[in-house]
Amino acid sequence: MKKIPLFTIALLFSLASNAQFTFQNIGLLGHFDDTTVAAEPVYGIRYQACWGWVHPTTLHEYGVIGSTAGTYILDVTDPTNPIETDYIPHRQTDAIWHEYKTFGNYLYIISDDGGNNSLQIADLSTLPDSAHVFYDSDSIFNNAHTLFIEGNKLYVASVTGGPGGFSSMNVYSLSNPELPTLIRRLSDDFPSVNHVHDMFVSNDTVYASCGYQGLYIFKFDELLNQFVNLGSLTNFPTQRYNHSSELSPDHQYLYMCDEVPDGMPWSIVDVSDISNPTVLSTMNSNPGCTPHNPYVEGNLLYMAAYQDGLYVYDITIPETPVEVGYFDTHPQNAAGTYPQPAYQGCWAAYTKLPSGNILASDMQLGLFILDVSGLPTNINEISSDAGFTVYPNPAINELNISISGNDSDQIISLIDANGKIVTTKIAEKNSVNKVALDNIAAGVYTVSVKGQKSSGAKVVTIGNK
Repeated sequence: MKKIPLFTIALLFSLASNAQFTFQNIGLLGHFDDTTVAAEPVYGIRYQACWGWVHPTTLHEYGVIGSTAGTYILDVTDPTNPIETDYIPHRQTDAIWHEYKTFGNYLYIISDDGGNNSLQIADLSTLPDSAHVFYDSDSIFNNAHTLFIEGNKLYVASVTGGPGGFSSMNVYSLSNPELPTLIRRLSDDFPSVNHVHDMFVSNDTVYASCGYQGLYIFKFDELLNQFVNLGSLTNFPTQRYNHSSELSPDHQYLYMCDEVPDGMPWSIVDVSDISNPTVLSTMNSNPGCTPHNPYVEGNLLYMAAYQDGLYVYDITIPETPVEVGYFDTHPQNAAGTYPQPAYQGCWAAYTKLPSGNILASDMQLGLFILDVSGLPTNINEISSDAGFTVYPNPAINELNISISGNDSDQIISLIDANGKIVTTKIAEKNSVNKVALDNIAAGVYTVSVKGQKSSGAKVVTIGNK
């Protein structure tokens, strides 16, 4: 596994009341936390979503993160020294939601908090001096849950206020980016869809996560000026509250999160036949944590998880992701303990900075700037330095797992070809760990060992008994 430099280890111990951040192949570069940010009283949330932006002239990289009272804009060009360049106040001081997207030099800021709320638009081209907020009004809409920009269109989910009142999703034109204009309301075409929580849009095809109603796939037909339903997934074994999703680069697979209740697995969905989406397999990032937002970059899937941090998976084989990296932004709780309220840990990530650094927002601890250059470049690298041995291989009745090193709190997991964890156990120190295979079907499996400081995986074959 990647060795973390000593200065990074020292920094890991210095943050969050000296609590240690566990990690796998991901290093901590920098961190931002304004200690004056007050937690809202219901869930204890201090921060929300994050976003990134690059100045077209100076090429400086910026990070954006929402807080209970406003929006921070940080220069993260030197990731070890993030600099606050501006702060945009919110109309409320105990906001739970902020979401962001950029279009050219423009930053669009929304919140789903009720009461006094607005759409804010800021011009970032004047950075680092300041961000110019030239629009702050509820005339287009008062509040909304999330937004997505594709081409020159702004898609906004669960919109309250503005023309026509509440709508499950609206699409706006950004022909004039300083004043979005309403094109169409999804509620006018599909009034039975009462809520869109989030969406991923490609070529005006909208993969809409509709909460307890499941997944709906719509096409916005610009010529007809209406939404057309292409397919849906509303009944599958692990369906709960469909939160968010993102497509694989070839548009054949959708990685999908169900947010409620806590600890739900995330799903790999075959959308090659868009009229008939099918769940191929499900995965749990960590028992008890809640996958919240997925992000796909090439053959890597980044997963932000409540009660936890940022996971990275190799999706070279799209239907069987393999964990290759991890950083725990939420070290307050010991492994396996997930107290209420549930809304703690990693909310979001931003994966598109030219530097390759990753931004991750934690609801209690702020913005993390992460180095992912140590991630394996292919799945085969995972087994080359796993730090443990497995024998016999193939196995029939029992697996023996011998772990080297002195890492603590290690968890052994046996994962099937569909990414499902079939058995887990806490590793015994200074002992050969035995895993009984009496009730395990024949096939190819992955043995994963995850500890506080390292993690590894090896492929094993289990034969017929």
